[in-house]
Formats: sequence, C-alpha cells, structure tokens
Amino acid sequence: METATKQSVTNRLLAVKTVSGKTYSQLAAETGLTNVYVAQLLRRQAQLKPDTVPKLREALPALTDDLIDAMMSPPWRSYDPNLIQEPTIYRLNEAVMHFGESIKEIINEDFGDGIMSAIDFYCSVDKIKGVDGNDRVVVTLDGKYLSHSEQRTENMVSRQNLQGSTSK
Repeated sequence: METATKQSVTNRLLAVKTVSGKTYSQLAAETGLTNVYVAQLLRRQAQLKPDTVPKLREALPALTDDLIDAMMSPPWRSYDPNLIQEPTIYRLNEAVMHFGESIKEIINEDFGDGIMSAIDFYCSVDKIKGVDGNDRVVVTLDGKYLSHSEQRTENMVSRQNLQGSTSK
C-alpha cells in the first residue's frame, strides 16, 4: 500500500474513532483487544482478523466496508523517522536505550541466550496511582521469548535438502 493511501485510510479510521467519542481503552474493553492493538489497527500497523470484525463493527458502527477491507489486508508496517521528535516517543526511546542493557542482561539470566519477540507480542498502556497519589503510566511489553539456536549443520534443513538433491 502506498504511503499516501495508507495515510488517507489512517486518517479516515481515526476520524471514525473521533466521531465515536470513545478512547482506545474503551474500544479495547468492547473488543477484547489491548488498547495499543486497537490503536495499531486504526493506524494500519496491525491486520484486523476476521473473528474481530463483528466486535469492532459494534464498537465503531461508522466503519465502512472499504475501511474494514483495508484493515483486513496485511499492513505496511512502518513509521515516520521524525516521530522521535515527539516528546512522548522520544522519552519511550530514551527509557529503552537507558534501561536496555540491564533488561537484556536480565532476559539472558532468566531465560538464556535469546530475545523478546515483537511479533508474538502484546502491549498495553495503563493508568495507575502511585504511592504518592500521582498518576503513573504503565507500559507493558509482553513478548514471547525466542532463544537463539546453535547453528548446527545437521539441523539445517535447507543444507540437508541441497545435499540430497546433489546426490541424486
């Protein structure tokens, strides 16, 4: 999907949300999705699955068939590099950069040599009261652990298939 087309669809989707008067968290409660995933859907950063269509249509009755169709196609997952200039995004990036090495070490200690998936992944934003009574932002990153594999040739199916085809 072209950037201009993606942007025009995104603008229409966000207009539907605005007309509804609902927050992402309200839409999440109505659809059974996380608030961040609802935002990703409306920004064309995630693909709408068929089972979710009825719930989303009920939550956002102004969604047209062409918007639903667009949401069900695989999205062009991308971002504007200038987003880093937006203060909230800058601070999120700063937090990951500042705490990243420690988070990585703890993942390695607790799980082994591997990473957190951003594919099999859940994300949500919540508001809580801190011990001082001030509002606090809770960003949850919930990703499947993926261990790095030892690259043994005996487990490399493509190499086995190549060797099998040369011996015939």
